[in-house]
Amino acid sequence: MSFEITGKLIEKYDIKQVSDKFRKREFVLEKKAEASGLDFSDYIKFQLTQDRCDLIDPYNINDELKVYFNIRGNKWEKDGTTSYFTNLDVWKIEATATADEIPPAPDLNDMPPPPPDEPGIDDLPF
Repeated sequence: MSFEITGKLIEKYDIKQVSDKFRKREFVLEKKAEASGLDFSDYIKFQLTQDRCDLIDPYNINDELKVYFNIRGNKWEKDGTTSYFTNLDVWKIEATATADEIPPAPDLNDMPPPPPDEPGIDDLPF
């Protein structure tokens, strides 16, 4: 199952070579929300693995991003103790447009005037 979330990039970490065959990279988004008239922030850590570790490279701290991810859960046992952990595995990242980047709607006063009516010209196809 795939999920998506939009937020501000506040941390991005270096790639960690966990083993000969596995590498990962983490980053954190700040997701702001409002509840009961109060503003609060969630800080959500995501994980990139293997060939996806470079997906975060083009983005800078404070960029607004849309992140697509899967939720993965694992079980780990050691010395008779069982632990569980959850990862948010990212598979796609996009920059989101800010208000400054969205072009304004055209002004009706800037529109060209309609062509003058010419007798004998019928624009209907029948």
